[in-house]
Amino acid sequence: MQSLWLIFQLLFCLFLGFLFAKRLPKWFEALCFKVLPYFTYLLLIAIAIEFSHTLNNIETPGLILSNAITIALLTSIGAFGCCYLLYKMIGVQPTQGQVSTDLLFKSLINISYAFIALGIGYAIAEIGLAFDYQIILSSWNLLLVFMFLIGLDLAYSPLDRSWLNWKILLVPLGCIVGSLLGAFASLLFIQNIGLKDLIMLSQGYGFYSMTGIVVTELKNAELGSVALMNDLFREIFAILFMYLIGWRYPRSAISSAGATAMDVTLPMVKQSCGNEFIPHAMVSGFILSVLAPIVVSLLAAF
Repeated sequence: MQSLWLIFQLLFCLFLGFLFAKRLPKWFEALCFKVLPYFTYLLLIAIAIEFSHTLNNIETPGLILSNAITIALLTSIGAFGCCYLLYKMIGVQPTQGQVSTDLLFKSLINISYAFIALGIGYAIAEIGLAFDYQIILSSWNLLLVFMFLIGLDLAYSPLDRSWLNWKILLVPLGCIVGSLLGAFASLLFIQNIGLKDLIMLSQGYGFYSMTGIVVTELKNAELGSVALMNDLFREIFAILFMYLIGWRYPRSAISSAGATAMDVTLPMVKQSCGNEFIPHAMVSGFILSVLAPIVVSLLAAF
């Protein structure tokens, strides 16, 4: 029952944000949209504080990092490959595009901000422990606020009904199925995590600010740490795929980007793939952003 209550809280806050969008005072909505890009870093600081407490109780913290990288790489490759095969089956050919090393560099800098936030949170926790004081910052309560803000953001997402044709929907489908296949492949390299949990970890689609907290609450702190790092690395791999081969295989690169396709990696889609693939990124990112908290929560609870 507790698991169902936690899931209800997440979805209710997401629904509230979506419902009250365009009904709230303009100044409040403007404030929410200004806070949203930075709220992720506050979440990551809170996650890192809890992550520090977890590491102090784990004998092999390096195992968390290696497991996360393995899952992230295999699910990213799975999403890319599955999307490629789906489009090849219907006769869609690769396309042309252009690459900008400058935008790649800026994107990697943005990713580094997430790691800096994690480092700050970890340092705060360790300094507190050095003075025999355990700092507590509820990442769950912050996540509920974040889900409300995400609901507001999704309500304003410029999705056109004409974009929802079956060909575009192959992009998120490729991500879902490919991530699932990546979880099965991870089982060959990871011995300390069961298949059910690997499948759960694979369905975060790069939504790192949500999955780490949900998995920690519904499962345990160690798996929550793997979930967080896994989705952080999925975002990094998505950026690399976008610029290394996205210009040639744009739909597959967008699929590997998962939920980040409609926000973090959207500028890369525009630059390396072209404006004609923005609908693919928006639709795929929107669908996966909605599915991620639902699927991960259900898989973690049962």
